[in-house]
Amino acid sequence: MKSYRTYMLAASSTLLALSGVARAHDNDGCSNSTLKGDYAFTVSGQIFNPDATFTLINAVAITNFDGKTDAHGKGGLTQVDFVVTNPPAPGGGEPTDPLTGFRTQESGTYQVFPDCTGQATIDFPPHPGGLVIQLAFVLSSHGSKLHAVVSAFTPPGAPGPIPGVVVHSDAEKIGKIRQDHD
Repeated sequence: MKSYRTYMLAASSTLLALSGVARAHDNDGCSNSTLKGDYAFTVSGQIFNPDATFTLINAVAITNFDGKTDAHGKGGLTQVDFVVTNPPAPGGGEPTDPLTGFRTQESGTYQVFPDCTGQATIDFPPHPGGLVIQLAFVLSSHGSKLHAVVSAFTPPGAPGPIPGVVVHSDAEKIGKIRQDHD
């Protein structure tokens, strides 16, 4: 009888602990305003091509999130990035900063949900008809870090997303740059 009571006490304690954990993650109070400012991204992954080959992708980006919410619940974003692929992807025609070589004029929308998950869409020039990437992401460290995966990848001119894209990214909020003086 004692082992049955011990089992029931342990099971009850576990259920109470788990229900508390579930409640703790129901609403962490995140919103579009949690994701505001400039974030530095690293991006890596693979695109599996129809001919059974794959393309490796590595990139860095700076994305600015406006922290606002429009009538559709979306915030706005702008981005610059520098992408390296193997094999090299055909390029040209994208607006590029002449000093840094980063691609420019990338823009889109995002939405952060109360549980600190979110979605974003990035449109690459030329608009419309350029590359469109959709992301699913999670915010951590009170919104100072972002972890994302590509949920849909639509190449320029494609009628819709293509399968076989495995790309992830991580970002940190860019803080104020401290100037050291001698």
